[in-house]
Amino acid sequence: MAGQDSAVPSVWTRRHKAREQPALSRDRIVAEALRLLDEEGNDALSMRALGTRLDAGATSLYRHVANKDELIELVVDEVYGELPVPAADGPAGWRAAVEGSARDLRAAALRHPWMVSVFGQVGLSRLGPNLAGVSEGMLGVFEAAGFGVEEADQAMSTVTAYVIGMVTSEVAYLSVFARSGRGEREWREGLAPAMEEALRDHPRLRAGHLAQEDRSLEEIRDTGFDYGLQRVLDGLEARLGHLSGTG
Repeated sequence: MAGQDSAVPSVWTRRHKAREQPALSRDRIVAEALRLLDEEGNDALSMRALGTRLDAGATSLYRHVANKDELIELVVDEVYGELPVPAADGPAGWRAAVEGSARDLRAAALRHPWMVSVFGQVGLSRLGPNLAGVSEGMLGVFEAAGFGVEEADQAMSTVTAYVIGMVTSEVAYLSVFARSGRGEREWREGLAPAMEEALRDHPRLRAGHLAQEDRSLEEIRDTGFDYGLQRVLDGLEARLGHLSGTG
C-alpha cells in the first residue's frame, strides 16, 4: 500500500523532516522566496535562483522543499498569514466582516502581484495553516449570518472568486502602467488623444470616460471594486432573507 506521503503531491501531505541547519531553515527559504517573487515576479523564481540568493546549493533547499510547486504553496500560505482572521459577530455583523476580509485579500494580492498567476496552481493550498485559519474564520462568519455548513462554503467561494477576478484585472492593468515608466498624470495625458479618437463614435463610453476625468486611477479602481463587492453582498443578503423566510 502506498504511504500517505506519496498519495497526493503537496507540501501539506508530506512529512517535513526537520533537519534544520542554523543558516538555512524552511522559514528562511520561504521568506527569501517571497522577497524574490515581490521583486522579480513568478517567472524569476527557480530553485537555482533562490539558492543563489541564499548562498546555498539547490541540494540544500531540497532538504526542505521538494520542488517549486511546494515552495509556491508555502509562500502563498505565508501571504495569507498577513491577513486578519475574520471574526463572527452575530448575524448583524456578517456583512462588515466579509467586506473587510475581501478588502484584506485584495490588498494582499496588490502588495504581492505575482499571486494572481498562481491562485489556481497552488495544489492543496487550502491545507496551509494560515489559509485554513482565514477560511475557518470566514466560514464562522457565514454560519453566524444564517447559512448552513455547505452553503457557507459556497458563499465564501463566491466572494473569493470575485476578489480574485477583480484583482487579476487590476494587476494586469497596473503592470501596463508600470511598464510605461510614467507618472499617472503624464500617462493619462499621453493616452488622451488616442482615447478621444477611440471614443468618438461611442457616446456612452465617452460620457463614462468624461465622468471620471477628475478622479485618480486609484480612486476609480477602488470605487469599481467596492461597487461589485457590494452587489455580491447584496445577493448573499437576499439569499439570507429567503432562508429565514423574510425575503
